[in-house]
Amino acid sequence: MGEAATDTGSSAGGGGPAGLLTLEVEAAKLLPFLAPGARADLQEEATRHVLALTGSGPGRTLLARQEALLRALVDLAAAPAPAPARDAARALVNLAADPGLHEPLLVAEPGLPARLLGRALDPQWPWAEEAAAVLANLSREPAPCASLMEALTAAEQDESGLERLVRALCTPGYNARAPLHYLGPVLSNVSQRPAARAFLLDPNRCAIQRLLPLTQYPDSTVRRGGVVGTLRNCCFEHRHHEWLLGPKVDILPFLLLPLAGPEEFSEEEMERLPVDLQYLPPDKQREPDADIRKMLIEAIMLLTATAQGRQQVRDQGAYLILRELHSWERESDVRVTCEKLIQVLIGDEPERGMENLLEVQVPEDVECQLQRLDRQEQEQCEREQQEWELAPEPQAEGVHPPEVPAARHQLPAHLY
Repeated sequence: MGEAATDTGSSAGGGGPAGLLTLEVEAAKLLPFLAPGARADLQEEATRHVLALTGSGPGRTLLARQEALLRALVDLAAAPAPAPARDAARALVNLAADPGLHEPLLVAEPGLPARLLGRALDPQWPWAEEAAAVLANLSREPAPCASLMEALTAAEQDESGLERLVRALCTPGYNARAPLHYLGPVLSNVSQRPAARAFLLDPNRCAIQRLLPLTQYPDSTVRRGGVVGTLRNCCFEHRHHEWLLGPKVDILPFLLLPLAGPEEFSEEEMERLPVDLQYLPPDKQREPDADIRKMLIEAIMLLTATAQGRQQVRDQGAYLILRELHSWERESDVRVTCEKLIQVLIGDEPERGMENLLEVQVPEDVECQLQRLDRQEQEQCEREQQEWELAPEPQAEGVHPPEVPAARHQLPAHLY
């Protein structure tokens, strides 16, 4: 988990008891200067000291015990100029990067997710990106994610927070002073919750359709990954697969295009592909981020959970794109995921009564065996990756048995 940059020039003490005592005394001295009404220059300097403390493990541990200081920090992060809101928000990014500190933050300010959401979605707030980054870190854990979800479902001027979040994420220049890339991971994290998926998959809202072009968003891996993670989570809802794959959404080309390269196909093969994947230019680049490539493949895998979905994915030539991707892919875990999807597409159909892979009941002993095999496979992938990094050579093609996708992905936020 990345953290906000800190100015480590200020004293942070050592890691032993004496150092911790020094830190505690220093933190106690800072509190009066963080209070409302303090001199602006002193408030700014005190906030910088707190930011420096959040750059170390002992410093964060100390601040977690300072409820009044955390509350003052939250107030500053949401305060208008001349308050040092940016440094206060960056300190919160670092604190929220540690899941063990989520509880102290929420105890100090139970309304923290709602307050930060208001700032993140304020088109005039200059530090909205920092507020979004804090939310991205907080929402990776169940309790703060639930609190954020409550704020998102609350209506404001007849518009829910979820609608405002999707609109802010999909509207270029929504905030002229903040790019809002971290709203992507926020949406990905909350889309683990059924209520968020129900909102996104509501045919009357066109939320999914607005997100789809962002799978190719060139300016931010964070935003692109957050959107792909959101789409992947929504693909767990197999009752919506027919709609997702149908003409009203047509999700598959948006998932396949980032995986496609500049390879040429025969005329017969080209006709099997969706129009958007035909005759791609010779400089076409695949998605550069391995984690995003893997999530794209996993999303397609989920869409093959039903017999109808498998047929639709086959009919749109997905195998052709995956075949070329497999030949190109150098990341072992992504290649293995690709192999599993290929096996689903080219393998025999499951026996009667097991057509829906997401509803198959796996016996406990078989599940334990599969988990053990997964661990062995992961270890093998890591060994292969290390070998490739030492002496890169083309990898042989292969296929593995199909596997029901794992739990929903939480895309972590990073702020540098």
